[in-house]
Amino acid sequence: MIGDFPQLLINGLLAGTQLAVPAIGFTTVFAVLRFPNFAVASHATIGAYAGYLANTAFGLPAGAALLVAFLVAGLFGVASDEIVLRRLRSSGPLTVAIASVALTIVLENAVRFGFGNDPRGYDLAVLRDWRVDLGWLGLVRIGPQQVINAGAAAIAMALLFGFLGFTRTGKMMRAVADNPMLAALKGINAETVARLANFIGMGLAGYGGMLIAMDTAVDPLTGFRVMLSIFAAAVVGGLGSIPGAVLGAFVIGVGEEMSVLLFDPTYRTAVGFFAILIVLTLRPRGLLGERAV
Repeated sequence: MIGDFPQLLINGLLAGTQLAVPAIGFTTVFAVLRFPNFAVASHATIGAYAGYLANTAFGLPAGAALLVAFLVAGLFGVASDEIVLRRLRSSGPLTVAIASVALTIVLENAVRFGFGNDPRGYDLAVLRDWRVDLGWLGLVRIGPQQVINAGAAAIAMALLFGFLGFTRTGKMMRAVADNPMLAALKGINAETVARLANFIGMGLAGYGGMLIAMDTAVDPLTGFRVMLSIFAAAVVGGLGSIPGAVLGAFVIGVGEEMSVLLFDPTYRTAVGFFAILIVLTLRPRGLLGERAV
């Protein structure tokens, strides 16, 4: 089993790169609106199906289909927040969080009604795994599609960091996340920023959902299966911290893969629970502390 370590490490790093995108989406919404929106699960699924239709029905390449996944999931995120969650914000974050769980169940079943339960695959070329000889560490296999997905995830993260760091709108989002009252005094419209945060956050969830589905298949539970991992990545890194979400995603991705060295693979999802428990016990603010976007 120890000989599997290099392979599991590579698998975990690639998985963590994909997981980082929806985790960033989750923490972006939390940083601005200050509640955990668990509807990222259903929006990841919506994005995966939007990309699937763009790819298979309209013949768009995977890169263009990912953009469609982002836009459709982002628009659904704004609409669902305006229709369902916005009016509940005055009741407190716990109420809105519970409502987001109900929302994700409704949206998930709407997807199930429209597309059925059968898994569907994207129109992608089937590529052979690359074999890399690491000498005394042994031979490892790397899936080309995993590397392509990791590259697409890295591009999305780089664009987001650039947007937040170098654009006026991005700086407005950071100001609202840091101090909403002070931002309002400076003339920043918090509701406009909230809509933008929902669009970007849920768009990234949809983008990440398609990346995950391209590595396996798309079905109505695509987002639900990774919801615990997304939440765990955000908590481990520090809720409200985008760099923390990236770090947390790598911790969870590698941890889930490495867990098979000690436990049956069916228990790998428990890694998220253990990670949350350990972090909340030892460092409640997460590895990078509580930071705004």
